Amino acid sequence: MKEARSTDGGDMARRITQRRSELGFSRAEVAERAGMDPGYVEYLEEHPASLSRESLYRLSQALRTSPDHLLGADTETPPGSSATAVPEPENRALTAEECLALVGPGGVGRAAFTETAGTAPVVLPVNYVLDGGAVVFRTAADGIIARYAPGPMSFQVDRLDETMSEGWSVLFTGRSRVIGDAAELAVLREHRALRPWAGGDRETWIRLEPERITGRRVGGRTAPAEDGSPGDGPVSRH
Repeated sequence: MKEARSTDGGDMARRITQRRSELGFSRAEVAERAGMDPGYVEYLEEHPASLSRESLYRLSQALRTSPDHLLGADTETPPGSSATAVPEPENRALTAEECLALVGPGGVGRAAFTETAGTAPVVLPVNYVLDGGAVVFRTAADGIIARYAPGPMSFQVDRLDETMSEGWSVLFTGRSRVIGDAAELAVLREHRALRPWAGGDRETWIRLEPERITGRRVGGRTAPAEDGSPGDGPVSRH
């Protein structure tokens, strides 16, 4: 059996673990879906390994993603550029509560603001956490965000699963400010682990208090069967 190619695009063990976490599956559930032993799934998440093409395919199907994603071969591909087997994805608006639940775990989002009226917006990726319904992130003291705050700001977070034509996007709109209160900073440092995505000296903390929270979830809708009968229906999970 030929082995699946390896790439320099990422750590497959980390990608398997991350994807399983996103789906909320246990190792046993993944093993059952992939027809593998749970101990082998555990091994794959903790050690470098070479899978046969067949095993890689079964694992990617169990994790509802693509072999290329698990291999890290799609890291240079813009999100949404790949064709999928779901031609007409459905979408719906999210409530503010649903939006907060989705972005609650934290991660990487994009801060957006306009420095001067009539100019193009500045959009920058930052690693964030959610604190009491507000977005909190760190930046450089002499950076463009710190120089801009306080002021109106938007913050967008999304997650896409191209293989299943699923995903969601959440947008916060509100006002940003530099956190200058020592007590507030002490609480954040103690209870909100926050590592800057871009690294470096980023000890200025920014808080975005949302005035409006909106979002949408996109879910795949299967295509009709060749005999004209309906497909399996929506595959999105609300």
